[in-house]
Amino acid sequence: MELGVFTFAEIDPDADGRTITPEHRMANLIEEVETADRVGLDVFAIGEHHRPDFVVSAPSVVLGAAAVRTENIRLSSAVTVLSSEDPIRVMQDFATIDLLSGGRAEIMAGRGSFTESFPLFGYDLNDYDELFAEKLELLINARDNEIVEWQGKLRPSIDGRGVYPRPVQEKLPIWLAAGGNPGSAVRAGELGLPLGLAIIGGNPAGFAPFADLYRRAAEAAGNPGLPLGINSHGFIAETAQQAAEEAFVPLKTMMDRIGSERGWPPMSRAQYDQSRSLEGANFIGDPGQVVEKILHQHRIFNHDRFMIQFIVGAMPHEKVLRSIELFGTEVAPAVREAVAHP
Repeated sequence: MELGVFTFAEIDPDADGRTITPEHRMANLIEEVETADRVGLDVFAIGEHHRPDFVVSAPSVVLGAAAVRTENIRLSSAVTVLSSEDPIRVMQDFATIDLLSGGRAEIMAGRGSFTESFPLFGYDLNDYDELFAEKLELLINARDNEIVEWQGKLRPSIDGRGVYPRPVQEKLPIWLAAGGNPGSAVRAGELGLPLGLAIIGGNPAGFAPFADLYRRAAEAAGNPGLPLGINSHGFIAETAQQAAEEAFVPLKTMMDRIGSERGWPPMSRAQYDQSRSLEGANFIGDPGQVVEKILHQHRIFNHDRFMIQFIVGAMPHEKVLRSIELFGTEVAPAVREAVAHP
């Protein structure tokens, strides 16, 4: 199983009301990628947001910087909000990252969990679904063909134009990100794309039907054996109590703020503690607990990749680095051994 980290690079105020500067947060982010590479993790992914509480609106630029500061780790977006991007530019950006990294770039395409990019770049939210479908088609075309012939409705057509540069990898990996939408699971299977399933709440076992739907669609389309990834929130510390206490306030602060925009009730301590249980969605605990939970979910999903978001909310940089170190040096070896020798 591949194991990795993803981040949205929050710049939330800490418990004392202090906010890190964007410049400082960006420097910390590069150190996080370097640490993940050093401890042998497989993937590092960076999200795209267009809000004041996240520092990265251009993940390809940050991943390009990370490409020349790392040696082995794969570098991905998490996600590229494809509906409000130009697929040709996305392909060019990630082909450039692939060249800089020696063939370690990936794209994780999705609709995004926020909608600020649509009015910012002049798109109509009424075209939400059609924009994504059309642009995903063009992105795959540009990935698979140096010379692109393509007819569009919402994006101008392309009549035999070359897309350069070409990446190191013959087929740059494109993952489709989903949050439990059945149509997205079917689309990924039919198009032959790996699926990254975000599980950030509820009982993860409830998402098993989406994984089954994805695999059935892939099989029916002649694309058997496609990779499945699970993406979840988490934090790892030396002891379970330390992890639980240190992650609660940052996670609650972030989720309550977003929840206030979407009509969610505030997170209670009881809900938080349930989410850390074996049947919950969050991977917050000591290394042994996180290993147990990853393997528990592997028995449900038989997935090929697990990505953990470090961290949700404002957390001291040294604690984030330590969490990444524990993930790479203690959790990852135990999980790989258990999956290889069940």
